Amino acid sequence: MKLRLLRPRELAQGLRGLARRRPRDAEEYLGSHPEQWASLVEADPHDAADILEALEDEAAAGLLGGLDAETAADILEEMQDEAAADILEELHHEVAADILEELPADEAADILGEVEPGARRALLGRMAGDKAEEILELLAYPPDSAGGLMSTEATTLPAALSAGEAIEALRRLHEHVEHLSYVYVVDPDHRLLGVVSFRELVFARPGTALEEVMVADPVAVRPETDREEVADLIQRYNLLAVPVVDHRGGLLGMVTIDDVIEEVRREATEDIATMVGAGRGETIYTTVAHSVRSRLPWTAVNLGTALLVAVVVSQFEPIISRLAVLAAYMPVVASVGGNSGAQSQAVVIRSMALDSIPAHWVRRVMLRSGLIGLFNGIAIGTLSGAIAALFTQQARIGLVVALAALCNLVVANLVGSGIPIILDRLGKDPALASNIFMTMITDTVGMGGFLAIATGLL
Repeated sequence: MKLRLLRPRELAQGLRGLARRRPRDAEEYLGSHPEQWASLVEADPHDAADILEALEDEAAAGLLGGLDAETAADILEEMQDEAAADILEELHHEVAADILEELPADEAADILGEVEPGARRALLGRMAGDKAEEILELLAYPPDSAGGLMSTEATTLPAALSAGEAIEALRRLHEHVEHLSYVYVVDPDHRLLGVVSFRELVFARPGTALEEVMVADPVAVRPETDREEVADLIQRYNLLAVPVVDHRGGLLGMVTIDDVIEEVRREATEDIATMVGAGRGETIYTTVAHSVRSRLPWTAVNLGTALLVAVVVSQFEPIISRLAVLAAYMPVVASVGGNSGAQSQAVVIRSMALDSIPAHWVRRVMLRSGLIGLFNGIAIGTLSGAIAALFTQQARIGLVVALAALCNLVVANLVGSGIPIILDRLGKDPALASNIFMTMITDTVGMGGFLAIATGLL
């Protein structure tokens, strides 16, 4: 198999596609063309990371382990945490520990959080004591908190310096500084006093004291602050980073905007998963056992709700036996209700994520949902009823379908909006299996209501 691609970018695109379609061929090519792998790695660690994620863990570990620790760390930093952890576990512990030591502590903690506990302890035991201790401190925080997101490599300067002295100090620190959007001003006890943007520092007169340039009492969060609140603060105040402080005001680190963007994206995908009862943190890299454990309870709940619908329908056996054609229209009524409810649910959950539903707006939200259900119900009910009457040549069956669709659409819109609001008021995630409960209610009301109306009119 040959890839006649000369430029690293073209080579990366070709190998990325090949690795996803035929990973063994990509593995063989890279193994027999080490110079191509070297040029690809040197050009962009992002592309190298994408290719390694598509390969088998053992093959990816072989390619990564052949690089120097610093280069391997650059690639590992661009990978999904779960994929990076799987590859690390395939490497010798000494090699893996060397790579982890080259990573920023927050990145290393994120990856080690996905490693099996036994392997994690072994890797930490082979790392330098100060780096291992720093990582352990970060691992102690919940992953969805400011402490779990923060980097401990915040740039700090004492308040006694002038602007000119501060710039000179930053020149000496530049090789050790990862983010230089802000400089945090601290007192001798490392308590946060203020923040100075790099731009303000550059344009300040050299003799101006930092205390005169800094913004005193800046926006800050505690390590236990939820990631959504951190994201909200960064967006509200248009920040590039937010400092993390302890109970006495001591600076622990900072959460940068790129960390927040990554977490917000992850939060959005997790909400989609939880709406249907999948594991909150589940990805394609999650083990089968973990996925089964996280999905099984909600699958069992779904079974229970389906059985409830079956019990409701069974109560109308006489009318179904007499008019078997009714069975053909029950899924229609349930389906239009479920779809409409899902639309309302998505709008409400999105609004909650954007923090745009004040408490006094709840009634207005519910009234709006009810009216949408009513107007859509009239339109869909009329259309579905006309089609049913045409197919069955029975106007009464058409009327039953129309009324049932109307009722179910109204209920579905109210339920779709109401369930996330109720969960939020209870302090739960609004996306928590909302779709399962909504489907249960719309199916029960849709089919039960349809058969109840049929019993009354037919």
